[in-house]
Amino acid sequence: MKDNIVLIGMPGVGKSTIGVILAKMLGMEFVDSDLVIQKEEGRLLKDIIATQGVDGFVEVENRINASLNVTNSVIATGGSVVYGLDAMKHLSHTGTVVYIRQSLTELKKRLSNIKNRGVVLRDGQTLEDLYTERCRLYERYADITVDEEGLDIEQTLNSLIDKLNNYNN
Repeated sequence: MKDNIVLIGMPGVGKSTIGVILAKMLGMEFVDSDLVIQKEEGRLLKDIIATQGVDGFVEVENRINASLNVTNSVIATGGSVVYGLDAMKHLSHTGTVVYIRQSLTELKKRLSNIKNRGVVLRDGQTLEDLYTERCRLYERYADITVDEEGLDIEQTLNSLIDKLNNYNN
């Protein structure tokens, strides 16, 4: 049964901010999967990446997201969740997946210190490389895409709710 809303997209698009407000507006719970990972692992995301490497982090993220057992929740995922096949199968089965899309130009402005955010970036990989690689995956898994280019949070939320209503009817 799909009674969750799962937010996916690049770091910096506002999944957590939008997720909290959306959950309040719809009377749902809010889950930030990055915080769940940090709690279960007892470490910050950037520390998991530093000690276990990118692949090790992706395995941890996949395992924890694949075992999320929540209902009536808005789930804000980490930007790299789409690398985990088990996680995405589970999240797609239990929720409507919403891709929040933002331009690379805007993301560059928002992500001035990408390493401290715990972003999964391989050695030598640029933000542009990451964007190109992930956008295809976000599009593959999304039930709904919300393009937030030029929109403020309220406009993004209104667009998201409209698309959810159309999707569910």
